[in-house]
Amino acid sequence: MLDIESSALIDLLRAERAAGNPTLSAHLDEVAEECETSGKPAIDIIENYGLFTRAEMLAIIAESLGSYIWNPRAVDLSRELVNLLDVNTARTRGVIPIAREEGCVHLAMRQPLDYQLVEAMRFILGQDVLPVACDPDQFESELDRYYPEAEDSVSDIIAEMGTVELSDEDVPDEDKANEMPIIKFVDVVIHQAIKDKASDIHFEPFEKNFRIRYRVDGALYEMPEPPRSLATPVISRIKIISGLNISERRRPQDGRIQLRYNGRPVDLRVSCLPTSHGESVVLRVLDRSVVNLELDALGIGEDVLAKLREMIQLPNGILLVTGPTGSGKTTTLYSALSEINKIEDKILTAEDPVEYDIAGLIQCPINDAVGMTFQKALRAFLRQDPDRILVGEIRDFETAQIAIEASLTGHFVFSTLHTNDAASTVTRLMDMGVEPFLIASSLAGVLGQRLIRRVCPECKTFYTPTDEDLDRLNLERAQVGDRKFCYGRGCEYCSNTGYKGRKALTELLVVNEELREMIAAGTPSSMLRDKACEFGMRTLRDDGLLAIYNGETTVDEVVRYT
Repeated sequence: MLDIESSALIDLLRAERAAGNPTLSAHLDEVAEECETSGKPAIDIIENYGLFTRAEMLAIIAESLGSYIWNPRAVDLSRELVNLLDVNTARTRGVIPIAREEGCVHLAMRQPLDYQLVEAMRFILGQDVLPVACDPDQFESELDRYYPEAEDSVSDIIAEMGTVELSDEDVPDEDKANEMPIIKFVDVVIHQAIKDKASDIHFEPFEKNFRIRYRVDGALYEMPEPPRSLATPVISRIKIISGLNISERRRPQDGRIQLRYNGRPVDLRVSCLPTSHGESVVLRVLDRSVVNLELDALGIGEDVLAKLREMIQLPNGILLVTGPTGSGKTTTLYSALSEINKIEDKILTAEDPVEYDIAGLIQCPINDAVGMTFQKALRAFLRQDPDRILVGEIRDFETAQIAIEASLTGHFVFSTLHTNDAASTVTRLMDMGVEPFLIASSLAGVLGQRLIRRVCPECKTFYTPTDEDLDRLNLERAQVGDRKFCYGRGCEYCSNTGYKGRKALTELLVVNEELREMIAAGTPSSMLRDKACEFGMRTLRDDGLLAIYNGETTVDEVVRYT
């Protein structure tokens, strides 16, 4: 169902701009449909469609209200203004008092067009209210600034639950899962994970204990351990809210949870796996606000980035991004597609699953259960007149064959492959059964990638590398010279881990004419790697050493991932 704010914005744009413009009116109909199906706010969808900029929409909203647009950076709010509302009212209603004149309070609002909310605030404040427009992203950050949420921690909830009586053993799991203590516990665990920018949440039942872990910056951290008795109701609660069959415990299941956190949409992909002590559940957190889909934000070296940018502009060929699971391959491909996402090009993607919706891309989810495989999607793509194609992963000979066919008929193909380094990608394709001459004629380049943790900037400490450090990196002291290495001591900012954020280590193999001849002749990957290095390729280990020299990461991280 369309929310009041989205409905009001669409109606306002119809009245103000779509009168006598059937094309715009039709686009607004599409926006309304997408709002209903996706649950996303109209202002985001309209901006993604390119119908209006956010600034234009805010100006139209402000004009219709006889109001203005609040610029939070212009002035700090006084404590007197902030105290007009308590935290609960401000956050629940999505309002911030920003000015006051005789008999009237100016309220910046998350939903300024919601007339019911405006009337409610008049009643709560006991005086007239002027609704004020504000950029939604800025509004949420200011709401957190002036009315910070006092969130319960996982430890607090576990302690609290020690005093709460849950239903006895005879009560069905579904009823236990809907009891308030379980609902609150699951909500707090999920919200804490999103707040901590975790990429995954693991719920792991064992014979005598129940473990919950978050993955942050690639490393798993254990949360305070809840009682073992909570495992079944907690996992049942997750299955209920993700639309899974609560009574099916013998087979793996996959589901999805859509929620809003601090006003922004967050997707959770749910995977249930039967084990000997109950079901193990992993939630993949897909928070678009955490992922910056820009090539410049990936931490790739400027020289490699320049070559990569040249490559993705080619009219045809194949770019493969390789690396283990969780090495950021999909993010790199999304960032590349976002950069070349122009109105004059048609871009189709086949993904398993579609992780982030990107405006302008035709994104198709793979579903083996109904026969929608990568091969079938690719064959269908070739009849859709695309310019560029993303295949989530090349898993078999047939997918590789169709991808090569697409590249040889005037399309540029992006995909991923699981290999240890860039050069061994050629051997992997040959092992699948692809002829060397086809690889040579279609492959434009291979980007090998790993994600390593960055040293926390707040507690970064420099030191002279020890002999052990140099030995682990196979370096002589003369090669290092007087360079200092660094590590993180641990502080509140990085939760005492010594690390904050991640960067990509890369090696980019650009296929030139000499390498094509070597590939066509079936040259071993070790010789391809040596030749590529002669042409300027920096290996993953060398890129890691550069990151150490630049004070970005530690010896432990580079040794671990290269």
